[in-house]
Amino acid sequence: MTPLFRKFLGMNWLLFANMVALLIFGVFAIYSACWMREEESLATKWKDQVYWILLGLIIFFVASLVDYKWTKYLSLPIYLIVLGVLIFTTYFGVEINGTRAWLSLGGGVLIQSSQLAMAGGLILLAVVLSTMHRWHPALRNPLVRLMVSGLAAGLPFVFVLLQGDFGSALVWVPVYGAMVLIGNIPFRYLIVIILTVTMFLPFAFFFGLKDYQKKRITTQIEMLQGNEVNILAEAYSAYNNLLAIGSGGWSGKGFKNPESINNKGFISPDTAINDFIFPVFSEEFGFRGSLLVLGGFLLLLLQCVYVAFYSRDMVGRLIVVGVVGLLFAHIYQNVGMNLLIMPITGIPLPFISYGGTFMVVLLFLMGLVQSVWVHRIDPEAEKSAKPQLEIAHLD
Repeated sequence: MTPLFRKFLGMNWLLFANMVALLIFGVFAIYSACWMREEESLATKWKDQVYWILLGLIIFFVASLVDYKWTKYLSLPIYLIVLGVLIFTTYFGVEINGTRAWLSLGGGVLIQSSQLAMAGGLILLAVVLSTMHRWHPALRNPLVRLMVSGLAAGLPFVFVLLQGDFGSALVWVPVYGAMVLIGNIPFRYLIVIILTVTMFLPFAFFFGLKDYQKKRITTQIEMLQGNEVNILAEAYSAYNNLLAIGSGGWSGKGFKNPESINNKGFISPDTAINDFIFPVFSEEFGFRGSLLVLGGFLLLLLQCVYVAFYSRDMVGRLIVVGVVGLLFAHIYQNVGMNLLIMPITGIPLPFISYGGTFMVVLLFLMGLVQSVWVHRIDPEAEKSAKPQLEIAHLD
C-alpha cells in the first residue's frame, strides 16, 4: 500500500460525507430558486455551481493529501500575493451593486478577492500565532504577538471595508477572535479588546457606515419593535424574507409551488440563489427542512472541533479553529439576517449559496482541515517510537 493511498483511506470520511450532503442540497436549493427565471443565465446557475464544486473538490483532495506543514513556509508569500490582489481590486476591480469586490478574468468569469484574502490571512494567522514566539525572545510578549496578528488581520479587513463589502469584512471579527483565543493570548488582553471595540461601536455606526447601511440596521430594529416601516422601500427584502420563512410552516409549501413568495418574484432573482437562499428553501421545506440543514451544519462544526483536538501541533489546531470561526460566522450572519437577528449584509451560506470563488476557497480550507486529520500523527515521533517497540518486542 503506497503512502498516498494510505492517506486517502485515512481521511475523515464522515466529515466528507457531511460536506457532500450539504453540497448536494445546495445545488438542489439553487435549482429550486432559479428554475423559473426567464433569463437563461439565471435559470442555469445550478449547473455553474456544479462546475465550481467539481473544481473545488479537486483542490480539496489535493489539500487533504498534502501535509499542511507547507503553510509554515508559504504562508507569508501567499498572504502578500492575495493582499496585493485585494488592494488592486479595491481600486480597479469590477463594481456590482455599489461594491467593488470582483476581479474580471475574462469570459465573464469574476473572482471575489476578499475570499482569497480570507484564506491567505487565516493561514498566516495560524503560523504567526503558533510559531512567532520562537523567532526572537522579544516576540514572546503576548502584546507583541497580538499586535502583529492584529496587523495581519487588520489590513485585509480595512481594504474589504473600502470595497463596500461590510458582510465579508465582518467575518474577520469571529475568525480572528477564535484564533487569538486558542493562540495562547492571555484572556485579559481579549477582554480589553472587546471593551475597546464595544466603546467605539457608536462612532463606527454614525461615522463609518454609509446611509443605506445605517438604514438597514435601523429598519430591522423598528421591525422588531413592531413599528411601521415601508415594506416597498427599505424594508422590502427583510419583510419578504421573513414572510417566506414564516409562511412555510412546519412542512413547507413543497417544491415548485407557484404560490411561493420566491416564485411570485418577491425575492430578488440575483439574491435568491446566494444571500437570500435560506428563505427560499425554508418556504419550500418548512421548519423541519431548515432544522435538518442547520443540524447538518452543527454536525460539521462539531466534527471540525473534533479534528482540532487531535491536531499534532498548534498550527493545525489554529487552522481548524479559524475554519470553524469562518463557517460559524457565515452561517450565523446569513440565517440571522433573514430572521431579523442581524442586519442584512451580502454574505453567502456555506455549501448552499451560489458563488464560485467562495465555494473553491471553502473547499480548499476544508481540505486543510482534512489534512490536519490525515497528518495528525507526527512522522518524526512515529519513527522514534518504532525502535522502542522493537526493543520491547525482543525483551
